[in-house]
Formats: sequence, structure tokens, C-alpha cells
Amino acid sequence: MSFLRFALRRLLEMAVTLLGASFVIFGAMYLAPGDPASFLLSGRSASPAALAAINAQYHLNDPFAVRYFRWLGQIAHGDFGRSIEYRTDVSRLLADRLPSTLTLVAMSLLLVLAIGLLLGWVGAVRGGATDSTILVTTTVAVGTPSFVAAVLLQGLFAVRLGWFPTGGTGQGFADTVWHLTLPAVALALYLIGMLARVTRAAMLEQLAGEHVAVARSRGVPERQVIWRHVFRNALGTVLTTAGLIVSTLLICTVLVESAFSIGGIGQLLELATTTKDFPTVQAISLLIVALFMVVNLVVDLLHPLVDPRITLNDRRSAG
Repeated sequence: MSFLRFALRRLLEMAVTLLGASFVIFGAMYLAPGDPASFLLSGRSASPAALAAINAQYHLNDPFAVRYFRWLGQIAHGDFGRSIEYRTDVSRLLADRLPSTLTLVAMSLLLVLAIGLLLGWVGAVRGGATDSTILVTTTVAVGTPSFVAAVLLQGLFAVRLGWFPTGGTGQGFADTVWHLTLPAVALALYLIGMLARVTRAAMLEQLAGEHVAVARSRGVPERQVIWRHVFRNALGTVLTTAGLIVSTLLICTVLVESAFSIGGIGQLLELATTTKDFPTVQAISLLIVALFMVVNLVVDLLHPLVDPRITLNDRRSAG
């Protein structure tokens, strides 16, 4: 299967999946107990005229299908509705907060890839006491949830030592990096341990392979053996794990952003869920689903480049 055909097929699958997800997301908001109007009023009493005005403003008297397709049409034009809590367009809220979340995710991903791959490589190649130390360290990292790491790092390095800010995102590149360093570490810690263990296991499997023994018997330098015949062959497994890592980062930002008071998408989702801000919750949920699918698509397209043994037909069968 050609690259273009595979990409077009996956894009079509993504469109269908996103359509199905939009229906579930929109419908889930109306499965909550009680009348949607009561959520909009936040428990306050209202006259029949005021209640009728709310129902008319949010089209609550329209059939479900009519409301859904109207919402879908608005999204197609980039209109996610108006936030009930913030009294502004949801699109503006997303545009203001998305950069902070993407910056945090990017910093965390760099930490995960750099440290996780390095630890996995060193553990597999060195072995012995070094490998044992890395295994213990990564086990502790994997066993530490992001919100626990956030509290510990904030208490030690921000409150007690004062090396980093306790929260916020800062202004300007350097200030933003300074503010987001602790959140990025808290977000990355668990995933560093996971990637290190996966990399180590994949490289050990390759080291035990016959092709490595043949390469060494031919006098191929050890560095070249490790790079070309071990690490490169292990990259397929690592790449699959990297896709899961990005998805996990997007989910765990909710906890970390709340702990560090970062005005990103994660904190916005938590606040919108608490206040029953339906349009905001729906928009963020749909955005996260779309990001998940984009990550999976990128991983599928990169797999044949990383591991020539895998073809697009293999990815199609796996999908």
C-alpha cells in the first residue's frame, strides 16, 4: 500500500471516529441527572419567564438530534459555543490556554525521551550494578503518580528551597521555562521510568539475537553493533511506547496543571467539569480525542521509517 493511500485511509478513519466521538461526548452531557437548565442556574431559583429564556438561548427545548447537528455544524465552522462559566467564546478560551498546555507537554516529552532512552540504553549495555541501580530507580519512578510527584517537588524545590516558582506560567521564553520546569518533571517522572524499562527490555532482546552475534563475529565495532543492530531494531517498540506516552501526558496534565495553578487546558477542563460548563467540557474532550488520533497517525506513519521490516500493510492489519 502506498504512503498516500495509507494516509488518506487513516484520515478517513479518523474522521469517522471523531464523528462517533462527538456524538458520545455531546450525548454524555445530557445523561447527567437533572434538567440541564438547573445546571445553568447553579441551583438558583428562576421565574418561568427566565427559565424559558434560558431554554430558548441554549435550544434546550429542541429535539436531541437537532441540538447535536446544530452543535456539529458550529464546530465545523470553528465555533465551539459560549462558555457558561466564563461568559466568553470557548474558542477564545482554548486559544488562550492551549499554548501553556502544549509547552508543558513538549517540555515533559523532551525529558522523557532524553532521560528514558539514556537510562534504558545504559542499563541494557552496561549491565551489572549499573543496570540494577537503574532498575530500582525506574521502579520508584513508575510507582510515583504524577500528582504525588507534583506535591513533593513543589514542597521541596518551590516552597522550602525557593529555587522555582510555586505556580503560574510566567512571561517570555526563559521565564516560562523556569515556571514550567517543576511541572514538566512531575509530569515526566512516571513516564521516564516506563520508557527506560521498555527501552532496556527491547535492547536486551536484540542483544540476545543471532544477528548481533554474527555482527560481532565479523569484527564490527561494538558501538556500531549497539547502534545499528540493537538500538535501531528496538526503536519499533520504543516508538509504539512513545505514542502511548504522548497520550498519557495529555491526560495527566489535568492533575499537574491544577497542582501548579497553570492556566492550561487541563486546569480548564477540571474547572469546567466542576461547574457543569457543558460547552467547554465538550470542546476540550473533542480536542483531546482529536490529539490522540493525530498521535496514533504519526506513530503509524513513522513506524516503517524507523523499522524497515514493518510495512504500511502491517500497520493497516494492526489497526
